[in-house]
Amino acid sequence: MTRMLARKQRENLAQRQTEAWRPPPLEPGQTAPQRLAATLRRFFDLQAGSIWADVEAPMKSARGKVVDVGCGAQPYRSLLSPEVEYIGLDIADAKQHFGYETAGTIYYDGKEWPAAAKGAHLVLCTEVLEHMLEPGAFLDEAFDALVPGGQLLLTVPFAARWHFIPHDYWRFTPSSLRHLLEGAGFTHVEVWARGNSLTVACYKLMALLLPLLFPQARGIGGWSARLAGASTLPLFVSLALTANLSLRAEGGDDCLGYTVLARRPNQRGAG
Repeated sequence: MTRMLARKQRENLAQRQTEAWRPPPLEPGQTAPQRLAATLRRFFDLQAGSIWADVEAPMKSARGKVVDVGCGAQPYRSLLSPEVEYIGLDIADAKQHFGYETAGTIYYDGKEWPAAAKGAHLVLCTEVLEHMLEPGAFLDEAFDALVPGGQLLLTVPFAARWHFIPHDYWRFTPSSLRHLLEGAGFTHVEVWARGNSLTVACYKLMALLLPLLFPQARGIGGWSARLAGASTLPLFVSLALTANLSLRAEGGDDCLGYTVLARRPNQRGAG
């Protein structure tokens, strides 16, 4: 009977609508202090830092039109050449679901992409696919938006907490990513791991400390958490340093997430 009562007290996560702690949106750095803050954010935010490292070179070499779907605050736009035509897309519910609204973004219903996205030479999609209830349909839209020979550059989380609750639906493996992308018509699918078991171990330990170091509670509760977290700051910095060094090693079967590059062939069904 005691066991049955204990189980009845467990939270029904299917009804969860909020999360206890949410990181602030990734912001582009316009001024020197903002750029410094963004650099520090990428050092301590292992997901953000590892994604930036993977998309930096493709974004800097991009030409023509780049469509950034699920662009958020457009943190990667600054990597593009001024000659590139940038189109930022996001869903109309972005402010309600994810807490941001950015000028210069085209907001759409999350289904059929607007005409402005067509003719893309590169589609960028960072940490978006897990928020799509129908990822196959989303990838079909990405395929149709690209010119023949155009590329899709996307990232997905793997060892990441349930976030933006309840609008976080999937965790993908390299096998499922290849299956979905080839099903949408993409070829030359390449998947790379971001980090390894050591990176993930550091990431998880840092996640335990973040709510103490950066509490979102106000008043006495927030200040109490900051005081408790102050003593853990040296450990937090050490974990971040170790994790960033581990990112230089080969990715493993456990990782922070995956970065994917795929191509629309010159003709559907062609290699």
